[in-house]
Amino acid sequence: MDAQLKKGNDVISVCSSGPYAKELSDQGYKVKTIAIARSLAPIKAIVTIWKLFSYFRKESFDLVHVHTPIAAFLSRIAAFLAGVPIVVYTAHGFYFHDDMGPFKRNLFIFAEKIMRPLTDLLFTQSSEDAENAILLGIMNKDRTFIIGNGVDIKKFDPDKKFDQLEFNIPENKLVIGMVARLVREKGVVEFLQAAVKISAKYPDVYFLLIGSRLSSDYASGANNEITVCKNILGERLILTGERDDIPALMAQMDIFCLPSWREGMPRSIIEAMMMRLPVVATNIRGSREEVVDGETGFLIPVRNIAKLSEAFELLINNPRLRTSMGSRGRQRALELYDEEKVIGRQIDIINKLTSGDLL
Repeated sequence: MDAQLKKGNDVISVCSSGPYAKELSDQGYKVKTIAIARSLAPIKAIVTIWKLFSYFRKESFDLVHVHTPIAAFLSRIAAFLAGVPIVVYTAHGFYFHDDMGPFKRNLFIFAEKIMRPLTDLLFTQSSEDAENAILLGIMNKDRTFIIGNGVDIKKFDPDKKFDQLEFNIPENKLVIGMVARLVREKGVVEFLQAAVKISAKYPDVYFLLIGSRLSSDYASGANNEITVCKNILGERLILTGERDDIPALMAQMDIFCLPSWREGMPRSIIEAMMMRLPVVATNIRGSREEVVDGETGFLIPVRNIAKLSEAFELLINNPRLRTSMGSRGRQRALELYDEEKVIGRQIDIINKLTSGDLL
């Protein structure tokens, strides 16, 4: 939004109501709240399309930029019906993935393919998504662009001094952290089980779990496992809930972990790399593009607690390895994941399209 506003464009954000929408509105951004369905239940989907269509037609937008699988699907139909000239779709991670059953996977691929005529540009954050989009016929090669993902390098600065947090973790303790929605598909259960396994052998290791589960989240939660693990680890498992001071929290960590089952191009890994942390992640789309196995961290198989524990133990016992991996990770993040560069690529491509230079 900021980049487009600096270019002199008029920008309106359309999203479901929530605390972030109010926060943006309070800061002076134009925000229109419309309840957008989080599933393709027919009645809810039709209602969402009608509301979006009505608003798009009223505003006569020159361009609509859509995000997230279901919202993007419904919004593109609404934009087509409203006669919006240009529609841009950023795939932060296609919903289909390698671990999905063939029927469900093919269904979601089909849903993406039928939107092809309604899409002028496809941005993907990961190169694997771009390759799949072209290979599976989701989008033309000349209209598919890899933009990457990025964070604010001034905000995620490991040399910055942060305020003391309320957790009072002893200085001589090692901290393994995770930032994610607290649902099973993020690998929360594997993280907790590995934590219990590691804790028995290493009493000086603490675990920092940051995040919450959205009230509208359809993914399965992990409340029971969190409770069981908290009873075992006590004060060594710190549950922060949802936070907006992620850089300060990451500054408390020695190792970062994201054992997801599926991802697009996870921002939390980039944030951890920027904060000079070694990363243990699963060998899945997006994560394996960010983490260089053996150099900036370790890639492990999905849902493999034994391999996750082994990676933790190796890093716990090798301070120099943690330092070297963290340093290489930050260098890689600065080269590839600077937010300004990522946004600049998007703006340049959109400008070429609107000016007719992108045929």
